[in-house]
Amino acid sequence: MEVPFNDLYAQYLSIREEIDEAIAAVIRESAFVRGRFVEQFEREFAQAIEIEHCISCANGTDALYIAIKALGLEPGDEVITTAHSWISTAETITQAGGRVVFCDTEPDSFLIDPTQIEAKITSQTRGIIPVHLYGQPADMDEILAIARKHNLWVIEDCAQAHLAEYKGRKVGTMGDVGTFSFYPGKNLGAMGDAGAIVTNNGNLAEWMTLFARHGGKGNHQIEGINSRLDGLQAAILSVKLPYLSEWTAKRQSIARQYDTLLSGLSGIQIPFAKSDRSHVYHLYVIKSDRRDGLRHFLTQQGIQTVINYPLALPNCRAYEYLKATKESKNNFLNATANQSKILSLPIFPEMDEEAVVYVANAIKKIALT
Repeated sequence: MEVPFNDLYAQYLSIREEIDEAIAAVIRESAFVRGRFVEQFEREFAQAIEIEHCISCANGTDALYIAIKALGLEPGDEVITTAHSWISTAETITQAGGRVVFCDTEPDSFLIDPTQIEAKITSQTRGIIPVHLYGQPADMDEILAIARKHNLWVIEDCAQAHLAEYKGRKVGTMGDVGTFSFYPGKNLGAMGDAGAIVTNNGNLAEWMTLFARHGGKGNHQIEGINSRLDGLQAAILSVKLPYLSEWTAKRQSIARQYDTLLSGLSGIQIPFAKSDRSHVYHLYVIKSDRRDGLRHFLTQQGIQTVINYPLALPNCRAYEYLKATKESKNNFLNATANQSKILSLPIFPEMDEEAVVYVANAIKKIALT
């Protein structure tokens, strides 16, 4: 059996008629940049996550950059974020003129460790960017309490956590701003790059809208950037959005199947899901001290896997200038330890039970040898 890591074509086939009609409608109206399809998706997504304002943009990286700029970061200001994430979370801090300050992750999850954040705060600290990594929300109560105590802003990086909830509240609605990616492989994915910023703050929403669209039209009010969601992607996302809850439930069901089949296996640690939040399983990430051998064996069995991410960010060459790499074993113990153990297994809504069992049985073969 061949088991892909994801199958976007299978998703397309399941809603092909609706997708094709949406694309045709955009072409008929030549609504390729901005327009009613974009405005419709912004309204629908804001309603779906229960927030006042949604500002669409070109991609999830731009969403972070725009949010950071909106919150007034000045050159030399520091922003604390997790040591375990995709680089967009950190690089946008630098692009906005700030300085990245990494914080280690919790020992039993891949999320930023709130107990280590305060030690990172200095007189230059302006904000915190927690990442709801792999689809599980970070500990927002603790993070927000720290932010209030030190007068810091909070941006929630929700790129992998569409519809995830923390104690009944949807991610993206608790901090000052939330950012989303609709990269094709995300739980809600476009057929190209796309992103959005969400907030309940009307003033921030107005500024971010201007900044993302050249500072206005005609008599430009500020200098901005060009980060616009195109009509084709917006129309496709509007078709997919009503299915997101169903797809999320399917991901959670597959994760439970994996949990049952893999629990108790020697040398295999299944994801730690916290009871006070909903994990939407953008990725199902196991840990194993024999990760590389396991991955090689699974490849031989026709099973695609991915390592998300092979290096903790402080250990990457891009951040050698922070001098964090030399101290990584002391400062980022959990993130550094995990980088050689993590392995993402196939998980997507169209994955059937036979494929899940096949993957689990393959893991059992090597775990029991």
